[in-house]
Order: sequence, then structure tokens, then C-alpha cells
Amino acid sequence: MTALPGETPGTVGTDTPQGAEPPAATDAEGPAHAEAPDTEESGGSEESEGAREPGEPAADGSEVDTPAADAPAGDAPDGTEAGDASAGDASAGAEGDAAAAAVLSEAQAELAAQRELRERIAKRKAEKDGPVAAGAKLSGTAADLLAAVRAVESGEKAGTEFFDSPATAPAPRRPAPAPAGQPQRPALATAAPADRAASPESLDAVRAVLTEGGAPEALAHPATGTLGEQAAELLRADPWQLLAVPGVRPEQADGFARALLGAACGPDDGRRTSALVGWLLERAALQGHTALDAEAVRAALAERSVSDPEEAVRNAVEEGVVLVFQEGADPTELDASDEDQESEDTGETAEAPEPVQVLLGLDRYALAEESLADGLARLMNACEKGADWAEAAAAAPSPSAAELIRTAAAAGLVAHSGGEAARAEPAALIAAARGLGLRALGATHSEDGRRRLADAAGAPDAAVTLAGLLSGTEGPGRDEDGALALDLLVVLDAPQLDVEGAAVLVEALADGARLVLSGDPGVLGSAGAGRVFADVLAARACPQVVSRTPDPGPIGELVSGIGIGELLQVEAPGKEVVIVPVRDAGEAVHRTVQLVADSVPRAFSIPATDTQVITVGHGGAAGTRVLNEALKQRLNPGPGRFGGFDPGDRVIHVPAPGRAVPGVVRSADAEGLHLECAGVPVVVPQERVESAVRHGWALSAHQAAGMRWPAAVVVLPGDAAAGLSRPWVYTAFGRGELHLSVVHGVDQALPHAVAQVPAQERTTRLRPLLEALPTPDAAS
Repeated sequence: MTALPGETPGTVGTDTPQGAEPPAATDAEGPAHAEAPDTEESGGSEESEGAREPGEPAADGSEVDTPAADAPAGDAPDGTEAGDASAGDASAGAEGDAAAAAVLSEAQAELAAQRELRERIAKRKAEKDGPVAAGAKLSGTAADLLAAVRAVESGEKAGTEFFDSPATAPAPRRPAPAPAGQPQRPALATAAPADRAASPESLDAVRAVLTEGGAPEALAHPATGTLGEQAAELLRADPWQLLAVPGVRPEQADGFARALLGAACGPDDGRRTSALVGWLLERAALQGHTALDAEAVRAALAERSVSDPEEAVRNAVEEGVVLVFQEGADPTELDASDEDQESEDTGETAEAPEPVQVLLGLDRYALAEESLADGLARLMNACEKGADWAEAAAAAPSPSAAELIRTAAAAGLVAHSGGEAARAEPAALIAAARGLGLRALGATHSEDGRRRLADAAGAPDAAVTLAGLLSGTEGPGRDEDGALALDLLVVLDAPQLDVEGAAVLVEALADGARLVLSGDPGVLGSAGAGRVFADVLAARACPQVVSRTPDPGPIGELVSGIGIGELLQVEAPGKEVVIVPVRDAGEAVHRTVQLVADSVPRAFSIPATDTQVITVGHGGAAGTRVLNEALKQRLNPGPGRFGGFDPGDRVIHVPAPGRAVPGVVRSADAEGLHLECAGVPVVVPQERVESAVRHGWALSAHQAAGMRWPAAVVVLPGDAAAGLSRPWVYTAFGRGELHLSVVHGVDQALPHAVAQVPAQERTTRLRPLLEALPTPDAAS
């Protein structure tokens, strides 16, 4: 029997060195490395602490795992500043009656604008003759929102037209680059601005402006990539545009602006306040939010020395930086407040209206959520039900698989949830659909998941990666209408879907196609903004199938208990689960290297290449950086002559935000770093190596999501306690197939996190959008 996680272990497994002592009550480790800012720290934490900047070290020096930890974004030129409150928590503090009245008046104005906009949208929808054709341009709510934003940005309409009462005259619009060509639909596939090829002249011009403003010349490439060829002109006219460059912080942009503008700039400059609003929402997106409460944004602006946050938010709306939405009661309920008061005066009991929440969101996420909601409704209402699935359901390998087959036969959209063993049920559905002559395919988050699904379905061509499917490098390709040539698509690892990727995927499905979203609700959410799978489940807009197939073995029993908030003591006669107690971070690193290099290979015949180390964060005394350095010295020592890498190094390649692809370094030349990722050669250009390639012996739980290894070593040093949550523990402990070692130094923080620290909430709009859609086939 192994020691109960969270309790003081007694005798541990055979792979624990002799003489191991029970862990003492470990103190939090201080920061062991004063390193330059790292690109993996740009995301928000799954922990409940909201007072730190995304990626900012915890009070004890650790850097916790983050949803956007895999995004190769640039960092602040001179590091992060401790103590800056996040926008989500910046609304703390008492407000007087006068402030409350001001908020109410603004809310009424915003809600009136939304009422007018929604009336136009409803009229447009009423005039539609049929469903949106797959592959066509955006329509419905998404098209109206896009048109409104473009009208304001182009100057065709003033932002005040969206309010019942005119606003004070805004400051002159800052110059913006003329688009080279307006695309027919927004690019929703990536969460970060795509790299743009910049001319040497443009780079030189940007460097000159940066130097004049006292900013590092190293920002020239990311600034040009973000702002385009006219970056120099933009930065000179509006220095706060520098905030759009990933990693730049407001105080740095303020210093840059003061150097360029001198006394002409101030804290209430409209250019500054609009840039701050956009920056707050972009930072919130790194934490998974697609929108923020307007009151929280105003409070955060006040902390940034903005004297009139209301006017700043209004100006940002007029400038087209953000969109405004209301959630809650119908706006007409506010107009009836006087009637409610009269009822109270006569002694009648009147129900108080539901509180109205005013949200601010970036147009790209608003468009994605509107498009996704419309697309899911289209699939639900256009499902073709001609095939007879009864025989396939009867031949299903399990009752849950049969239920999934029957449900998918009658619905265009199905949500399927379950653990690792439940992945056999979507595989059975794909096989059944193929047996009926339908074009059926499964898409997974990782290459490892694709391999496992293909094996379960019994057909190598039955599974693809989601990235490969959308890019066209995998799967059946597109039909003559531009839609994916599929009748049934099953998306596994659905919690890893962000809202932009999901919108692109749904738009690519033809009318009549079926979509099954399958995943484990207990794992960590997507690295990008949104919580698509959780919102679909919560909205109950489609039939749901909950698997009754439990995960087998001691690891499955342990993980299943964590999923319901219980850290169980499990019987592990084959040492499938072993607790390794440690006193401090230094011992945690030593024992981790020992486990990977010696103990696990000797006791379980699992080579070091098949053992994955998972830890809470990238920094700290036992984060991924320190562990990767120690593991490299033991497993593949070398001088790191290829930008810090040597042939044979295990690495993680991040080709796009939210995607982490394991690989091995093979060589390097003038082209770049040559990797082998799942048997496929990959060349990473030299300029991308630093931001897109990391050593991969040790990963964060977010990077490991969607993948499994024969053995996993989860490292929990004392300074990791603040970063633990139930989804993190659930995800990390579930990565090992045959063996799990827990290097345990957090004492009672582990059972506390499992029992009392749920997933961090994300503010999104998808759930109410789905709940408002007419879906006659939805489950009750």
C-alpha cells in the first residue's frame, strides 16, 4: 500500500532511496533565480489568486502554471512589476452612493445601446430565409457586430450613435494604418497576432523611434509584427500603441510616451486610456476571459491614475477598442423600477429585477463567440437523420458507447464527457459511422492523443490532430463549397478548445454534419480565451452523454477521487503509485532526477525517454527550468552549442499559442534547429528558437494536457502550494499510464487544493448566447 498523498508517508516504494525521512513542515522556497522574463509566463494562473500579473512570481518566489503558458509571446523589456492588481480583482474597495449612481447612469446608456443593437439583429435574423451556408461569410449577430465596429473605426459613424444620450466630445481619433485589404471574415484561428514579414526599412524606422523614446531596440521585430509596416508612424503619433506589443507593461509605455511627447501627454490622454482598456482585456484573455465586468475595468483604470474611468471606457467604446454587452435582466426591467416602487408603496410585493452585468470585450472574442453560437445552432437544426444506427448501437462494446451512438444518430451536436477509459466510446462511434458509409473522423489536441484514438478505432486514418485538420495537412480536405468533407466529426480533448479555434472549426462544417464534443470536464481548460466545452455543458443546449466507464487501476482510482474532491488512499500492490517525501526544493530536484534516471527504469523497465516530469510552474527552485537543467546534465550532457540545445535533447516545440509538441533535437544549421516531433522532421528558424523551443524533460501541467506517458513524475516542492488546484492535480496525476511518482513536499496543501480549490472561473458570453438560441432538439 502506498502512502496517502497529503499525509506523512511511512515506508515508501522500492524506488525510494533507503533512509528516506518523512517530510518536515516545509517552508516556502524563496526565488532561486533572478532570470530575465520568460515567454511562458504570459498567462494567468489557475489558482484563485487574482492579485498578481499574468506570469508574475508568487509571493514565495514560485511561478505557477498558466493557461497561456505555451504561448510564445514576448515579455516586458525590463521584467514584471510585483503587486499590480489584476483587472478581475481590481474592483475591490468601497464605492459611495455618488459612484453607484454614476455607474447606474452609464449602465442605462450602455443597455439602451445594446437594446437598439439587438433589435436590429433580431430584425435581420427574421429576414433570413435559411441557415447560414457553410464556408460563407459571417452573418447574423457576428456580421452586425463586425459592421458596427468597422463603421466606428472608419469614421463613418460616431460612437455616440450607440448611446441614447450624447457623450462629451471625444479627443481626435488617433491615426490608424489603412488596411491593405479587408478580409471577408476575421482570422479566428490564432490567439496571437500573426508574424508579419517586415522590410529592413520599416525595422530601421521602428528602431529609430524606439531609441528616441528610450525603449529597447529588441522590440523592433515584435512591434513591427504586431503593428505592421507603419509601426514607426503609429508609435510616433500614439506612443501607447507600444502596449499592443506582447510583454510591454503600462509603466514602460508611459515612459516611452513621455520621452516622445514630453509635456503634451498626461494620465488622461485619450490615447493612453484607450490603450489601457485594450491592454486590460488582452491580459484578461491570457487568463481565459473573453470579457470583463465594466466596473472591474473602471476600477483598474483608476488604479492606473485615470481620473475619469467612466469617460475612459466610453472613449474606448467610441474608438472601437472594445464592445459593450449586458448580461442579466432585460433592459426594460430597469425602466419599470418606478412602477416597482409604486407597488411597494401600496403594500404589494414586487420581485426585484435580476442584476444586470455590463461586460466589455474585444471584438475578436465577441465575433468568435457570436459566430460559434450561431454555428452550433446551425448544426443542431440541420442534422440529417437518414441512416439506421440501431444495429451499430446494438453491437457497441459497452452500454455507454451504445448510448453515445444512439444519441449521435438523432442529434447534430452532442456533448460527451468521461475520463481516459471513456475515449473508447468516441472511437466506437467513429467505427460505427464508418461502417454505415459515413465520412467520420476524430480530432485530438495532440499527436499522442491522435495515435491513441487511431489505435482504439482500429484505423490509422480515423484520427487527426485538430491543428492538422484545420490547416489542411491532415484529414479529408475541403469539398467544393469549402467545408470539411465530413459527415461526423468527433473532437476529443474538447476542454482544450478555445473560443477562436472552436469558431473556425464549426464554421468549417457543412450543414447536416454531426459534431460530438468529447472530453474530461475535470482537466485544465484551454490555453486560449474561452471555456467552450464547459459552456456547452452548462447551457444544456444539446444532448449530453456521461460515460459510466471508470478509469482502471490504482492511478484511475486515485484520479477519479480527485475529480470529486477527495484524495483517496489507494491500494497499489505493483507500486503503480508511489509517494516520495522531500523536505525542500533542492531535495525535490535530486529525487526527481534519481527517479527518472534510475528508479523507474530499474523497477518498471520504463526508459527515461518514456517518463515525463510535471511541475507546477516554470520558475522557482524546482520549476521546469531548474528541473530541465538538472535532467539534461544527467541524461544528455553537453555544451548546448545550438542555442542552448544539443542533439538528443528532449524538447517541447510551441508552433502556436496553446500547442505544445514534444520532440527531440537532431541537428542545427543555417536553416535553424532541426527537430523530430512524433517521427516528423521539423525545422525551427533561428529567430524563433528562443521563443518556440524549450527543453522538455519537465513540463507544466498545461503543456502536458492531452498527452500521456508510460510513467509520470509529479513534482510538488514547498513553494508550489499556492499554484495547486483540483484541476491542476487532476490533470497532472492523470498523465501516467502505468506508474505515477509524486515527489511530495507541500504537506497538507495537496489535500486542501483537491478538496477546496476548484477551477478558476472565466468570464465568457458563450453560455448565455447558447441558452438564448432556439434549439428545438436540445435536451431538457
